[in-house]
Amino acid sequence: MPETPTDPPSTGPIDAEILDRIAAHLTRSSRFDDVHARPPYAPNAVVADYDLGYFPGGITRASLRIRWFETDDFSIHYSEQYRAGESWECRWDRHPNDHNTRNHLHPPPDAPTPGEDNDYPDEWRAVLATVLTRLDDRIEAFWNE
Repeated sequence: MPETPTDPPSTGPIDAEILDRIAAHLTRSSRFDDVHARPPYAPNAVVADYDLGYFPGGITRASLRIRWFETDDFSIHYSEQYRAGESWECRWDRHPNDHNTRNHLHPPPDAPTPGEDNDYPDEWRAVLATVLTRLDDRIEAFWNE
């Protein structure tokens, strides 16, 4: 369907090369049990499941879903699933939209829209390092409470 003048500009096609690099990078990290580059259920993303040994017993799944576009736009969605059926989520985004600036964060615990305007580095490695550091801080806080 063609875009209308009121539609935000497109993020463009998925950058498969960057997604493969991200998957390789995450595979080398002990944080993750499983890393899947463009699996059949998410062909536009890298999905990484955290090693649950890093989390308290009430968490049944913690994962990242990363999409990266040829325009250097991205979406990095983090989710924790709890035994009680609840979840804790946030999302780092860079994309054209009508709800925030191009760089923004949908904050926890439920990643609402609109999010909060934010700044991110330009390069994918730096963006990923920023996100993983924030998530490491979150995980460490479980054990310091």
